[in-house]
Amino acid sequence: MRGSLPISLLAATVLTGCASVAIDENFAEVERFAREQTGSEVRWLRSDPEREAMRTEVDRLLAQPLAIDDAVRIALGYSPAFQSLLAEAAVASADATGSARIGNPVFTFERLFRSGAEGRELDIGRSLGISLFDLLFLPARLEQAEFRQQQTRLQSSIALLSTVTEVRQAWVDAVAARQVAHYREEVATAAGTAAELARRMQATGNFSRLQRAREQALAAEETANLIRARQNATAAREALIQRLGLTPSQAQALRLPDQLPALPEAPIDEATAGAALLDNRLDVRIARTDLERTAKSLGLTQVTSVVNGLHVAGVRNSETGESSQRGFEVELPLPLFDFGDAARASSEARYLSAFNRTLEVANNASSQVRVAYEGYRSAYDLARHYRSEVVPLRQNITEESVLQYNGMLIGVFELLAAARAQSASVVQAIEAERDFWRAEAALKASLLGQPIAPISLQSSASPAEAGAGH
Repeated sequence: MRGSLPISLLAATVLTGCASVAIDENFAEVERFAREQTGSEVRWLRSDPEREAMRTEVDRLLAQPLAIDDAVRIALGYSPAFQSLLAEAAVASADATGSARIGNPVFTFERLFRSGAEGRELDIGRSLGISLFDLLFLPARLEQAEFRQQQTRLQSSIALLSTVTEVRQAWVDAVAARQVAHYREEVATAAGTAAELARRMQATGNFSRLQRAREQALAAEETANLIRARQNATAAREALIQRLGLTPSQAQALRLPDQLPALPEAPIDEATAGAALLDNRLDVRIARTDLERTAKSLGLTQVTSVVNGLHVAGVRNSETGESSQRGFEVELPLPLFDFGDAARASSEARYLSAFNRTLEVANNASSQVRVAYEGYRSAYDLARHYRSEVVPLRQNITEESVLQYNGMLIGVFELLAAARAQSASVVQAIEAERDFWRAEAALKASLLGQPIAPISLQSSASPAEAGAGH
């Protein structure tokens, strides 16, 4: 059988074999998304020299207190967890490329002997066949493969977005926990000083046992708070180290800033936050792509449910003493028992499911952004309130208490109580700022298609701090 394929079909067939090209194109798309939407750079380490060069760069970044953007840079270019995600995306891309390839031609060879009165005769049969079904539906398979490539790119972008959000929040947690531990130490020192003073005053007969016990109880509670704060700081630091994928030596070299960044002068406007929601949300784009793919496959199922195979082979037979026979054979399944109604019904049901899932994702996206923005705005207002109202007021109280103590209008314990209350308000202000920066990371992720659990605004004031002013 002789013949030729159309030029466009041959070109498409060749392109389906370039799995490495598709992998590189998908990675380039993820790189572009990272630069445009997160301001971060992605690196895929595929050789030992690349890994060694990145390790050197990480060591350079760790030589100074690690900024939040540098933490993201390390995670996206060095973390083994993210490198694994990139490799898994390459696997999915290669599988999508392979799904568009037509089946290999089938060569059949048979060698038969026949014994008779005239002697032994040899019969040789050869055939080379290919599925015309694969060729006829190659454009549809290429289109389905492209849909899968789009899904891979979008899912890789979501994985990247999730990594960036987790690293930013882990950095905020680590810096805030370290800052809180520092102030807890100041509060515990003040409480310990008050307890020691109370012991001495009781020894001289100027303090009752009840008064001394109260001060000692406050000091004991603040010591417990300090222990918890130090443990939280260690746990938060280790969580960040795990996100970055640092080695033990690099973990020892890691240094964090002394405090969180300053609050922005103004929060993000709500109208700006939701301006291009449905165009930017990755989960909405994935749902739409899946709906388009399902719609395309529905039309293909209408045909393949009835005729699901067409195989053509060229045949050449040779027999001893006879001239060779040439020809072709056609293999076509007959729909006698399976008329394809189940396949068509299943395909239509899948389309309805994808259609309603797309509506659900679009509706939920709007709600998730509203929730994320409300958490962001509440966290901003609370952090600003602590910094502009609560902490300055506590500082004024401490300063006035010092003046009154110098004028012998109040005792040393009232002064220490004011100092404890001021330190406690600073701790709460730090935690409020931590919640704001976590909420900002969650809002940015939600705008792009990675819904994050809303931030819970809670006070961590201990019973001792709650009564520190009494």
